[in-house]
Amino acid sequence: MIISGSKTATPRLLLHGYTAACGSARKIILIDAAEGSRLLVDCRSDGTDQRLIAHLAADEPDENANHVCHDYLAAARRGCRALRPSDLCSPGEGMLALSARPARHRAGQAAPPPSVLVDPGGARYRLALCGQPAELRWQRERACATSIVSAREVVAALQDYEPVRELSRLAITVYRYDRRVRVATLALELRRLEASPIVLNRRLREAVLRAVRERGVSLSAIAIACGRMKHDTRGNGSGETSWLARRVGLLPDGPAGLCNPWVHSDTLALIARDGLGIAPREVELG
Repeated sequence: MIISGSKTATPRLLLHGYTAACGSARKIILIDAAEGSRLLVDCRSDGTDQRLIAHLAADEPDENANHVCHDYLAAARRGCRALRPSDLCSPGEGMLALSARPARHRAGQAAPPPSVLVDPGGARYRLALCGQPAELRWQRERACATSIVSAREVVAALQDYEPVRELSRLAITVYRYDRRVRVATLALELRRLEASPIVLNRRLREAVLRAVRERGVSLSAIAIACGRMKHDTRGNGSGETSWLARRVGLLPDGPAGLCNPWVHSDTLALIARDGLGIAPREVELG
């Protein structure tokens, strides 16, 4: 039995069993979700620590789950976000029903996202048809210049997965059966967002800054708790604060001089659990 919050579901297919690097027995299963979609889930043999690998749309065969499972197990480092109760009630990737998006905002109901998204720097992002044959892609408009960008780049610019995913899924639904418009690239970008172990670090950064501000914890102490230390010429040790600041997006990372909005899920878990003493799910965005 798969349990996520107040939602439960029974596995319909066991795809693979394996032993994790830490020695624990794990399994990958396929379970039924909303509107004929299916969830590909990695969990411990007892069903705990459930992680979402992929959300297959209703029109995809089970064989696609085997392909995703093979790529996932073949990866040198594996990571994916925690399974949420809402996953059991959501349609598959790229299959947000038009009726699920309200025509207008009502009291107590979240408003639909705008069709044009704007990042803190003023750049504008919209879905548009590009090239011949026409392909549905994200476009960025900045300083009178327009360029094609990936959904992941839009998420990074906004530091938020939504509304990028909602708008993308809605657009894919509209054009899915229109032979004049290609949506395969956009659908693939959505799937990679869900499966990638590289996740946004915004909430982790906020938690680190909150610990410094409210609990008086230093960046050095957090780094030491994570096992990251440096020593001066006299052998005095201190926390490697630059490592921590780069991972949470407080210092530029790389020659471009830009702060990295991403962090590996393993590093996020390390900083959250060992450095801050909180559960990784509390700082996961998804």
